[in-house]
Amino acid sequence: YLSRAPANYVSHYDSLFKASWMGALLQGACVVTKRCFCKASFRLFHFLRAVLKKREYGAKYTQNNFITAVRAMNEFCLKLSDLEQLRKICRRSPHDDTEAFTVFLRSDVEAKALAVWGSQEALARERNLRKEVEREYQESMSFSPHLMHDLHSDPRSRKRVTFLQGPGKVVMVAICINGLNFFFKLLAWVYTGSASMFSEAIHSLADTCNQALLALGISQSVRNPDAIHPYGFSNMRYIASLISGVGIFMMGAGLSWYHGIMGLLHPQPIESLLWAYCILAGSLVSEGATLLVAINEIKKSSRKQGLSFYEYVMQSRDPSTNVVLLEDAAAVVGVVLAAGCMGLTSLTGNPYYDSLGSLGVGTLLGTVSAFLIYTNTEALLGRSIQAEHVQKLTEFLENDPAVRAIHDVKATDMGLSKVRFKAEVDFDGRVVTCSYLEKQDIEQILNDIQQVKTPEELENFMLKHGENIIDTLGAEVDRLEKELKQRNPEVRHVDLEIL
Repeated sequence: YLSRAPANYVSHYDSLFKASWMGALLQGACVVTKRCFCKASFRLFHFLRAVLKKREYGAKYTQNNFITAVRAMNEFCLKLSDLEQLRKICRRSPHDDTEAFTVFLRSDVEAKALAVWGSQEALARERNLRKEVEREYQESMSFSPHLMHDLHSDPRSRKRVTFLQGPGKVVMVAICINGLNFFFKLLAWVYTGSASMFSEAIHSLADTCNQALLALGISQSVRNPDAIHPYGFSNMRYIASLISGVGIFMMGAGLSWYHGIMGLLHPQPIESLLWAYCILAGSLVSEGATLLVAINEIKKSSRKQGLSFYEYVMQSRDPSTNVVLLEDAAAVVGVVLAAGCMGLTSLTGNPYYDSLGSLGVGTLLGTVSAFLIYTNTEALLGRSIQAEHVQKLTEFLENDPAVRAIHDVKATDMGLSKVRFKAEVDFDGRVVTCSYLEKQDIEQILNDIQQVKTPEELENFMLKHGENIIDTLGAEVDRLEKELKQRNPEVRHVDLEIL
């Protein structure tokens, strides 16, 4: 028909045919697009509903909380025999000396407590009664300090307190020598009336008192940690050294300046200084011997820690020995200064030189006390360890396959060569998951996955393995902390926080 039709009709029908074909194509495309959009919208709706669904955690989740035997007996007033009938669960131990420990379900403990006491009101009355008994016991113990000391003291701690080696030996030698020096210098001052000799006597008295304080600090620093002081008492040495520095400033420097100024304002004639010279000579020998003991001890300790003598002293690694070292060094210099000023007084007959010697000894003691106060204050504020050591600890963690990165590293010197290390750790979840899967039956897990048909079954599957993976992550943290302590014995406390 079109072959016999005019050309304009052919063109018209051809256009209609093309238009109808394009319309049908567009209509089909719209239908397909509409169906795809509906399916995508349906999936997106379910996904958003699952994501935005408000999770209500009720008894289904909290009934799995764990509680230790000690807490169960203290908080729920139960006996150990009551717990033997409950379900026992073995969990990873948070303590270094044990790998696992036994816990109980809190829901089981609560049910057992209700069965034993009958009601929540009866349980509350028993708790209040026990708290009252404990309070009365604490009050009665507070009036018996000797009994409290015997109760809280640890025999192992007492055995470790020794003054026959290390800093304890240095301090005991210094106490004996400075006590004798004070006695003889005091006699010399009474006989001669020398201001310089008085300053030296006060200097020796201050050294004796301060070193007795150091001995007390050493004995307290080796006490074991307790519930009130979980990190121990190692800082007692720094506290004792700080008080010692203040004592040197007040007793030594203050009295020496006072006596020297009074000597300048009201000069007095000085008697024969022969006995004073003899006592100063003996004091020089004894103080020098104590100084050598302190120097040898610091050399030995600095070699163990890989530090130079100067670095060890400036960083106050051993505050007790540092105090003895500086006090004896000041004593040796002070004896020389006092002898020189007394000699000038003997030659010239001018008592002002003797008073100037007293002021010089006071200035020397003031300088030593300022240094001790500064270094021990820095240590008590929480000083970081050396940057090279921090880098060594950080590199050890970063070289572990389970660790991606380390952030916010803090390594604090706690005293007595003890270090506390803290860091934020970014773990590699793939490595942790592989570590978990290595201990599992992969075929069994695959079979469990194939049997999942409903969202509830999927949730139970994920909850089961999710909890186990979290336990594996905790085990990785424990492993890193244990290896870090084994490779670095000075690191006593490690806090690795999961980023």
